[in-house]
Amino acid sequence: MAELSDQLLVVTVLAYLVAMICHAAEYAFGTKSHIGRAALRPERELSMAGGPPLAPGQPEMLPIDRVEPVAPADPVDPVEPNAWRSAAIGRAAVIITALAAAAHIGTLITRGLAAERVPWGNMYEFILSATFIGIAAWLFVLTRWPHLRHLGLFVALVQVLLLGVAGMVAYTPVGPLVPALDSAWFIVHIAAVSTSSGIFLLGFVPAALYLMRAGYENGKRSFPYTLAKNVPAAATLERLTFRLHAFAFPIWTFGALIAGPIWAEASWGRYWGWDPKEVWAFISWIVYAGYLHARATPSVKRNVATWIAIIGFLTMLMNLFGVNLFFGGLHSYADV
Repeated sequence: MAELSDQLLVVTVLAYLVAMICHAAEYAFGTKSHIGRAALRPERELSMAGGPPLAPGQPEMLPIDRVEPVAPADPVDPVEPNAWRSAAIGRAAVIITALAAAAHIGTLITRGLAAERVPWGNMYEFILSATFIGIAAWLFVLTRWPHLRHLGLFVALVQVLLLGVAGMVAYTPVGPLVPALDSAWFIVHIAAVSTSSGIFLLGFVPAALYLMRAGYENGKRSFPYTLAKNVPAAATLERLTFRLHAFAFPIWTFGALIAGPIWAEASWGRYWGWDPKEVWAFISWIVYAGYLHARATPSVKRNVATWIAIIGFLTMLMNLFGVNLFFGGLHSYADV
């Protein structure tokens, strides 16, 4: 089972890579398709992203927190006869992503069967779990808002990078749990933290693209703003960013600041000890709380709030890689 898990990881990474290439093909050559033109119709996307539908002849009146400048450039091109080809490539990319997710969960299941425990015992297994949650959340988002399919290119890219790092840097042979992890709170704590981490991971993608798309809509035509030429409107990306972070934050709060300290008291006799992992988990919590507060404050610009969300994701990466690889402490279970 351990060998099968390792082989499935290779299949997973390759499948995400193929999906990324298919998304890139549609992204590069499918600007005249339906999904490509949808990125140039922000008022329609705002309606599909959760706003009330506009009645025939009704003028568009958006709440203040949803007003975004839209560049009048890039006229909408008519549909070409071969537009269905790019759409077919995009649908194939989604199908391949779903197959990659199936191989991904297979990697986790076989790993757990080989270890005879839940596969959350070290850094390698945690990355596998968090990235799976991220891709599962992405597939759910696609079922609700199919017009966001262009984001799949960047979601698949993040998956390939993180799983590649997991396989090449963080890989750990199958083994038993560290005695301190052998607790019922282990499942509760890690389940909440990995779930919220995966959703924060997904939320990073529209956050970064929002900053690029907003610049593009404001007339910036240099790198990296041109990368966002074909993604959905900035207002849609910003709303998706907020929804993902607002959903993940309470889960992170419970997992990192409630379940974690309870487990620490049961295992080490104290609720909080300022261990490096505890400190960076708290830093991440503060930054994400700052993002949600900034997002709810009308005087704070959307791009400022989004930068705070990106900083929050960087603190998560520091918590995952930096603390595990370069700091010692009671949470040093990377086993790299």
